[in-house]
Amino acid sequence: MSASAWPVDLHGDEITLQPARMRDRAKWNQVRAENKEWLSPWEATLPRTPEGSPASEYLTQPPSFFEMVRALNREARAGRSYSFLIWSGVNLVGQITMGGVIYGALRGAHIGYWIDRNFANRGYTTQAVRLVSGFGFSQLGLHRIEINVRPENEASCKVAQKAGFILESERKAFLHIDGAWRDHLCFVKNNELVQ
Repeated sequence: MSASAWPVDLHGDEITLQPARMRDRAKWNQVRAENKEWLSPWEATLPRTPEGSPASEYLTQPPSFFEMVRALNREARAGRSYSFLIWSGVNLVGQITMGGVIYGALRGAHIGYWIDRNFANRGYTTQAVRLVSGFGFSQLGLHRIEINVRPENEASCKVAQKAGFILESERKAFLHIDGAWRDHLCFVKNNELVQ
């Protein structure tokens, strides 16, 4: 996919995936605020880093919505990450990102997502994973996509499996989540069409 092709909308039977737009700020902030407790056990956090290290230059707090939208669009145009808001009609129900896109011999990426608790268990997240992985395989020509999930997050593990991802391995202390390094399960789907 060329940079000029962004933004892209992906359409499913019950949901639409669209890049975040500046006008989505109020809805996004509302859904995130209403779901703060629901999402916090699964949210990425930043570990402490020694002052002066290269890692200490990273943000210490989340960007504003506008900064986030600009960064997401810049990353998509550069071909490194593709993030979409998940819509069911006029309802913003979540967000999904296919990030860490690497070409060359690996041709891979990883998917992360969150869903509004009021719309959980309706199959929307599984549909979103299928749409984004289909986009990665058919439009970007990726070979391997991963979903890394905390073992305690049974609902998210089921999403990966229902979307056709296979449990490959366990990763010890893989990501900094909810204030500590957490183990994750790695689910993988390969694109058999890429030779």
